[in-house]
Amino acid sequence: MTVWRPSRRSVLLSGIASAFLGPASQALATSLAGVAGKSGLHGLSVFGELKYPPDFSHFDYVNSDAPKGGSFVFAAPNWYYNQSPNTFNTLNGYTFRGDGPPRIELVFDTLMVPALDEPDSLYGLVAKSVSVSEDGNRFTFDLREEARFNDGTPLTSADVVFSFETLKQHGHPDISQSIRQMSSVTADGDHRVIVTFTGEQSVKEPLIVAGTLPIFSTAFYAGRNFEAATMTPPLGSGPYRIGAVSPGRSIAFERVADYWAKDLPVTRGRYNFDHIRVEFYQDPDVEFEAFAKGAVTWREEQASKNWATRYTFPAVREGKVKKPDFPSERRADMYGWFFNLRRAKFADPRTRRAIGMVFDFTWTNKNLFYGLYQRSTSFFEGSDFAATGLPSPAEVALLQPFAETLPPGFLDGPPVMPPLADGSGRDRKLMQVAVGLLRDAGWQPKGNRLVNAAGEPLAIEFLIQSPAFERVLTPYLANLKAIGVDASMRLVDAAQYQRRRGDFQFDIIASRTMFDATPIDGIEQIFGSAAADVSSGSNLAGLKDPIVDSLIATAGRSESRDALITSMRALDRVLRAREIWIPAWLPGAHRVACWDIFAWPEAKPAYGFSPETTWWYDRERAAAIGKQG
Repeated sequence: MTVWRPSRRSVLLSGIASAFLGPASQALATSLAGVAGKSGLHGLSVFGELKYPPDFSHFDYVNSDAPKGGSFVFAAPNWYYNQSPNTFNTLNGYTFRGDGPPRIELVFDTLMVPALDEPDSLYGLVAKSVSVSEDGNRFTFDLREEARFNDGTPLTSADVVFSFETLKQHGHPDISQSIRQMSSVTADGDHRVIVTFTGEQSVKEPLIVAGTLPIFSTAFYAGRNFEAATMTPPLGSGPYRIGAVSPGRSIAFERVADYWAKDLPVTRGRYNFDHIRVEFYQDPDVEFEAFAKGAVTWREEQASKNWATRYTFPAVREGKVKKPDFPSERRADMYGWFFNLRRAKFADPRTRRAIGMVFDFTWTNKNLFYGLYQRSTSFFEGSDFAATGLPSPAEVALLQPFAETLPPGFLDGPPVMPPLADGSGRDRKLMQVAVGLLRDAGWQPKGNRLVNAAGEPLAIEFLIQSPAFERVLTPYLANLKAIGVDASMRLVDAAQYQRRRGDFQFDIIASRTMFDATPIDGIEQIFGSAAADVSSGSNLAGLKDPIVDSLIATAGRSESRDALITSMRALDRVLRAREIWIPAWLPGAHRVACWDIFAWPEAKPAYGFSPETTWWYDRERAAAIGKQG
C-alpha cells in the first residue's frame, strides 16, 4: 500500500524535511493567495482553491453509507523493496528506537487530514478552522470542543502543544527535520493553538504540521519516557485502538465504536472495518500460502513471478479470490539501487554509469518478470515532475546560472536515460562501452579484475534482505564480473540490514519511495546536502551537490503548481546526470488480490490507495463464498 502514511522506521514515507530551503515567507504568502490574512478557514491548500466547500458532507471517493463490521487482514508490506525489517518490537512508531508496526497512525488524530483526490489540500479534523496571519508565518487553529481521547478525556490545546514540542525535540529525525522551522507552539485557552514559523519554512511545512503530526495525550505520557521502545499500547484519539498484539508476529487494531469524529465530513464513509490486523512473515512463501488459505484476506503482490504463475490455487479457480484492477497514483514513484557516494571507489560518475550500464532490463523483464514491469527512468516516475524531451525555456532559465558546471550539452539535450540493452542478457556493445568508461575513470585490468592506481580492486556489494532479489541480481553480477568488477550480493537479516542501512555501511542498496502529491517537503531529506550525514536518514547516496540544493530551495519557494513542476523537472535532469543510482522497475498499476468479502467505492482517488480505510465488509459476498471476514 502506498498511501502517505507512517512506515515502521520513519513516520513519513517520503521523508519530509525542508531544512535547506532558505527564506520562503514571502513565497508562502503568495502561494496561499486569498488565504493569508484570512480567518475561520475550513481547509488549507498549497496551491489553488479547495475542491470541497465548507459545507461538504463527505469525500467523493468514499461510500458515505458504507456498513461497519468485518475484518481486513493483510501482511506487513515492503519486504520486497527492502524498506524496513519485517517485524516490530515497539508500539511507538514515532521515535528512532525500535521498529514500530505499520498503521500505528490509525490510533492518533491530527489537526487536519488530506483529501486523496486533491494533490495538496487539508481539511479540518481536530481543528474545526484555521486562521493565517498576513505574513503567512502564524497559523491559529481553533479546536473542536468535542474532541476526545479514547478513554473519554478531553483533547485540548495543551495536548497539541505537548505533542508538537515532543516530536520536534525527540521524534524520529524524519519528523524533527521536517518541522525544524516551526519556531513555537502555544496554547490560547483550552481550544486554540498558535503555530508560528521562522519565515524560512517551505510552502509545504505548515501543511506537514497540520496534516501529519499525531496528537498525543499529555496525561498518558506523564512519567513515561517518550523515546523508549515499549509494548504498552498508547492512548490515542483516532478511529482505532490497539487490540491483540503478538510482538513481531501480528497486531490488531480495533475500531472505536464511539469515535468522537465518526460523523465529521472528513471521516464519514471511512474506517469501516471492526478489525484491521497486520500479520508479519519472514518467509514470503509462507506469507503467500497464508493468503491462499484465507488467513490473510487482502494482498498486493510485489513479485511478478507470483502474479504470473501462482494465482491458480483452488480459491482463485472457484471465484472466491478476485484480482481487481486499480491504477497507480499520480504521484512521484522512485525506485532504484543507490550508490553510496561516501565511498571513494564511487567518486567518478563514469564508474557509476558503467556499473549500471550492464544491467539488461529488457532480458530481465522478459525472462524473470514475465513482461509485467516497466523500466524506471526518472526519480519522479509516474508524475508531472518527471523530465522528458528537451528542457522547457523555464527549465533552461533555472539551470542557466549553473551552465558552466553542468555536463556539455545539458541545456539543449534530453535527460539522461538508462542505456537500452539488446535483450540478449549480455549486450557486448554496452559492455565494451562500460569497460571504456571504467578505464577512463582510472580502473585498469589486472588479471580478471580491474584495479585502481593503488592496486585496489573494484569490488562492489549489493546489500539485500530478501532472497527475492537473488534471481534478479545473479545474471547482473555475472555481467559485472565479465567486465572486471568484483561484484557480489550480501543477504542479511532484518536487524543487520536496518543497522547497516542506518549507518550507511553498504556499497549499493535498493530503495523505493512514493512521494506525496506535492513533494516539496520530501526532496531535501533524500537529495539535500544537509541530510547527507544524518544517521538513519533518507539521503542514502550521501549526495552533496550545490546545484541540487539550489533547485530544492527553488521548489520550496514555488508560487504555483506550474512553477513547482518546472523546478522539479530541472531537478530530475540534474539528479539523473549525477548517476547516483541504477534505475530499477515499476509495475505501473496495483496488483491486488483479495478474498471476495469486500466492496469498495467506484472511483479510486488519484493521489492515494488506502483499502483498509475506504473499503468495507460485504456480508452477502462473504456468505456466497462461505467465508466470514
